[in-house]
Amino acid sequence: MSEALTASLSLLRRLPPHKVEQNVNGLLNLIPEETDELLQRVDQPLQVIVDASTGRQFLQCDYNRDGDSFRSPWSNRYFPPLDDGFLPSEKLRNMEIEANELFDAYRELYFEGGVSSVYLWELEGHGFAGCFLIKKKVDNSRSVKDGNWDSIHVVEVQELGNNRANYKLTTTILIHMDVERDEVGRALLSGSLTRQTEKNNQAYNNDTASHISIIGRMIEDLETDTRQNLYELYLLKTRDVVNNIRDTKARAGLAASHVNVLNQAVLGHGKSRKQDSEVSDSV
Repeated sequence: MSEALTASLSLLRRLPPHKVEQNVNGLLNLIPEETDELLQRVDQPLQVIVDASTGRQFLQCDYNRDGDSFRSPWSNRYFPPLDDGFLPSEKLRNMEIEANELFDAYRELYFEGGVSSVYLWELEGHGFAGCFLIKKKVDNSRSVKDGNWDSIHVVEVQELGNNRANYKLTTTILIHMDVERDEVGRALLSGSLTRQTEKNNQAYNNDTASHISIIGRMIEDLETDTRQNLYELYLLKTRDVVNNIRDTKARAGLAASHVNVLNQAVLGHGKSRKQDSEVSDSV
């Protein structure tokens, strides 16, 4: 890894998460030779575009990008059009079609809206990899003025033979909430969390449905666990901090306790000075 790329990744970890797109674009202008590496290593909020041939929305990311074009999982075409863009094999494309339909149903059940996309590609040797994406956007709801939820699930499947395989799943959740209400004022919350899980030497049937079933259960379990971690790390912690700041009774009690400690210290110091004075007079 080059020094420029290392410094860029270190810088991005310290900059506001909700400005990651702006910051990445700025870095790409400074080090254009690291474009591919930087885009592969930095998770950004997913963008929604429309498949002009089907009218369906799909998500663009680094996993369906070829140059400046993005492949639609619905029509298997690139937008803007690209003549020699990467396409999965026929077997993998059939699995991709089935995975998109199933993941779209999962998205509707769990998120009640949003957009999902699944992309698959071959790995060297015996196996394949895939990216399962979900984006849910909220505008002017009762509690949130503007919000985004982006799920990025990347899975690697290494087929071992005898209908057994290793599955490695990496899940990244990006969350952004802009709250603005008269009762609480304005608050901005954004961040990301990444988790991994593996299933080694897992048995599967020799069909695409078996792979999708195993991957689907792994995604569901890990996303549920990550969602709970996000709730505890961001929402509950933020609420505790805000409550402590705004709790006037707690602050009054803390102030009184602090005053008592100071009074006792002053009185103790006064007594010790009086004793010193008496000793000097006797001498």
